[in-house]
Amino acid sequence: MSWHTRAWATGFVLVIIAILPWLVGCGGDSSERRQFVTLGTAPVGGAFRPVGDAIASVLNEFRGDNNWRVQSKGTKGSQQNIRELDSGDIQLAMSNSAITYYAVRGESGWEKPYEMRTVVTLAPNVGLFITKRDAGIQTIGDLKNKRVVVGPSGAGFEMFLGPLMTAHGVTYSDSEQAFTPVNAAYSDAVSLLGDGAVDAAFMGGAIPTPAVTQACTTHDIFFVPYEEAIRKQLIAEYPFYEEMTIPAKTRDGKETYRGMTEDFVAMDVGSMHLITSAAQDEDLIYRITKTIWENRAEIVKQHRAGLSINEQNAARFTGTPFHPGAIRFYQEIGIWQEPGSDTAANLDAAPGDGPASEVD
Repeated sequence: MSWHTRAWATGFVLVIIAILPWLVGCGGDSSERRQFVTLGTAPVGGAFRPVGDAIASVLNEFRGDNNWRVQSKGTKGSQQNIRELDSGDIQLAMSNSAITYYAVRGESGWEKPYEMRTVVTLAPNVGLFITKRDAGIQTIGDLKNKRVVVGPSGAGFEMFLGPLMTAHGVTYSDSEQAFTPVNAAYSDAVSLLGDGAVDAAFMGGAIPTPAVTQACTTHDIFFVPYEEAIRKQLIAEYPFYEEMTIPAKTRDGKETYRGMTEDFVAMDVGSMHLITSAAQDEDLIYRITKTIWENRAEIVKQHRAGLSINEQNAARFTGTPFHPGAIRFYQEIGIWQEPGSDTAANLDAAPGDGPASEVD
C-alpha cells in the first residue's frame, strides 16, 4: 500500500471515529436527542412575559434526565401564541383562558376552531371598572355613550368584556346601548382618566394592580359594581369567569386600594394559563407538567404567580380541555377532577401576592 493510500485510509478512519457519536445519537430513540421547546409569552409590561420566562428558566434548570432546551419568546400575546401553536412554530404558550375558550370553538372573531389544550391553570385575572367619583357613573349600565379604556389594541379583551358588558345592557356595536372603546395600556389609562379624556377604565390583573393603586393615589376613585344577579349568571354560563372578591384590607391590615372601605365583589375574567397544541406529544407534556409541579416553589421565587400552581388551582377547568399528558400527571398525584365537578380555585393564594398582570 502506497503512502498516499495509507494516509487516505487513516484520515477516513479518523473521520468515522469523530462522527460516530453523532451517528449513534441520530439512530437512538427520541429521549436521547435534544428536544427544543419554544414558549410564547407576550410583550414587556404584562405578566405573561415574566411568568413565561420563569417557567422556561425552571424547566431548563431542573430538567433532570429530560434532554430538552426551553426558550421563551416574546410575542404579541394570546392570539399570536395560539396561531403559532397551531402552525407548530412554538410548542408551549401563555394565554388568557377566555381568549383560548373562543379559539377552541372558532368563535368571536376566530376564523376556525384551534385545537388548543391546557397544561396548567395559573393566576386569576381580577377585573373591574374604575371611574372618578364625580363622573356620575354608578353602574356598568351607565357606561353607555361613555368613553371607556378596554386595554391595548389587538389584545382580544373584547372576548371576555363583550359578554360581560352585553349582560349589563352595554354593547360594542353602534347602537343606543353602545359605549366608545378606547385602546390603551392600564398605565396610560390613569392619565386619561385624570385628563378627562375617558370616563372609565377596565383593569384586570393580580391584586393589588399598580395602575389601580396609582389611580386611587392621584384621584378619588369609584369602583363600579357588578349587578349581582348578572355576575352569577355570567359565572354559571361561561367557564372562564370565576368568583372573586377584592378584600378592602391586605393580610397585613393595610388598605388594598385607597378609598375602598368594603370588600369589593368582582370576577376572575379569564385566568392566565399555559397551553399547548392537542397534537403535541403526550409524554413530553406529561414530563413538562411534572417538572413544573415539582419545582413550583422555584417559579414562585421568580414570579409570585407561581403560587397558583397548587392542588386547588393547577388542574382547574376554565373552558379549554386539558392535554392528555397533563391529565395523566394530575391523575397520578390525585388532583384531577373532571370538568363540571367542584373545581373552584384557591383564590386566597394568588391575588394579593404578586405584581400586576395585565391580560396579554
